[in-house]
Amino acid sequence: MFTGIVTAVGELVSLEDGAVRRFTVQGPWAAQSLTLGASVAHDGVCLTITGIERGEGGARYQVEVSPETLRRTTLGDWKPGTRINLERPLKVGDELGGHIVQGHVDGVGVIAAREDRDGWMTLKVSAPEALSPFIAEKGSIAVDGVSLTVNAVSDDTFDLMIIPHTASVTTLSRLQAGMRVNLEVDIMARYAARLSRNGGQKDA
Repeated sequence: MFTGIVTAVGELVSLEDGAVRRFTVQGPWAAQSLTLGASVAHDGVCLTITGIERGEGGARYQVEVSPETLRRTTLGDWKPGTRINLERPLKVGDELGGHIVQGHVDGVGVIAAREDRDGWMTLKVSAPEALSPFIAEKGSIAVDGVSLTVNAVSDDTFDLMIIPHTASVTTLSRLQAGMRVNLEVDIMARYAARLSRNGGQKDA
């Protein structure tokens, strides 16, 4: 489980194609602080560490990505040099600074427009139709793994305002119109929608 508070930005060093695509990622953490089998969110996608190497300025580690994950996320677009939002999982007792994020991407959105003004970045994002019912004004959403507040909703788009700090410590500053992003809607919105459909009654 994650919070959508990105703690580091890594870089894709290399990739290997095969039955399962394998990525090597350069991260800032010491190799001894990582564990085989541990989970790390990469642009909002929870992936398992399958190999660890000492690297300059941190560690290089491997993760494996299934065809299903490639199909449902933006990870199939990655190339060596791609910068990646990283978040290690929440520990018991940690501060929940963002919102509950599972690392299970619900769909891919497209940046419809970007506006920069006085250091602030405003994004309009087009979301898949199936996700629209779960996106609400002043609600939370994870975009490329970053917990953000929805400013406005209109049909199949929603607006975000990115503060300068968030832009500077994540990869969101690179986003331009036409680029694809991973979206995970607030799990609380999913439960609320299900309860609403069931008239507030529990499933039998």
